[in-house]
Amino acid sequence: WNALAFLTTYARIDGWEPTNENLELPRNNPLDRWILSKLAGLIDEVRTQMDLYDLNRSVAPFVGFIDLLTNWYIRRSRPRFWGETGDADRQSAYDTLYTCLVTLCQVTAPLLPMLTEQVYTGLTGEESVHLAGWPDAAKFPQDEALTREMDRVRDGCSVGLSLREHQKLRTRLPLPKVTLAGADARQMEPFVHLLQDELNIKAVDFADDLEQYGTFRLQVDAKALGPKLGKQMKAVLAATRSGDWQLDGDRAVAGGVALEPGEFVLQLQPKDGITAAALSSNDVVLVLDTEVTPALEAEGVARDFVRLVQQARKDAGLHVSDRIHLTAEVDGDVRAALQQHVDYVKEQVLAAELELGPAAAGAFAASGKVGSEGAAVSMSVRAV
Repeated sequence: WNALAFLTTYARIDGWEPTNENLELPRNNPLDRWILSKLAGLIDEVRTQMDLYDLNRSVAPFVGFIDLLTNWYIRRSRPRFWGETGDADRQSAYDTLYTCLVTLCQVTAPLLPMLTEQVYTGLTGEESVHLAGWPDAAKFPQDEALTREMDRVRDGCSVGLSLREHQKLRTRLPLPKVTLAGADARQMEPFVHLLQDELNIKAVDFADDLEQYGTFRLQVDAKALGPKLGKQMKAVLAATRSGDWQLDGDRAVAGGVALEPGEFVLQLQPKDGITAAALSSNDVVLVLDTEVTPALEAEGVARDFVRLVQQARKDAGLHVSDRIHLTAEVDGDVRAALQQHVDYVKEQVLAAELELGPAAAGAFAASGKVGSEGAAVSMSVRAV
């Protein structure tokens, strides 16, 4: 429902209207191809589980896809809907989101009959989703390599955000750099801009030498292996703790004992003294540079301020396309930060003017805190 609201809100602003042709247009943007590839997988998986009359496993893929659609595709595509990437790319974003919603309704109609009926008929003008045919997954691009790398990028973003949270570095504070170390980490290079935006960092570096940042640790399941190895288990555990082990093809040898595939796992661990963590694929270490300069702190203050203004716009009942007159009452470093980034702030909040001073008469007033020190800010907004 939230995805539909997003689509209809911006469609009204741009005068975009869906047609059946939207379902057939080619897609060039990697985000479009990725979500459509995920959609094809959803169609096949749900059909397989429904053919088996397994309701629980029919629902799970749908829940996962909704998360991908709303928390990654739509969020990462927002600049495209704003027209920042050109009219053709904006059209592709509209067409892709429309295709996803229509197809999602067809797939989940047996599970959510009322909601899908309302969304589907509203989007297509057709009589009923329950009279529609089952969608054909083969019509959608299925790019396994793209899907794998995009999923690794999402994993990297999740790891990076967890590191920021652990270091108590708020998300809107820019950081200098992230390094991705691993033999094939460079395969994520086409998606550097996504990593920069999600992690709020200035640069992404790649390193082939993983051992510069992390080491592998051999782990075994003592309970599972104990009955098989007997007294040898003690030597194996000692070898895993001391690092006295080596790989032999797809097997591992620890304490002179050969371990077969499935009897051990290699766990990638970052080295001490760095802010880093391994991706879930266990083949790349993400290293976060946490040095905060005064310039980065000032930019972070501006980003915090933008968030407060966006919330004030919403609370004031303004439309997403309304331009505003904005005033802010601030002191010291906050004033300097806003003056340094005034153009950025105005662009982000659609402010025709930003005045640093007392609130304007008759405007909607709001307040909040910005920066690492939680400096107080008072502001007012009104439509112009």
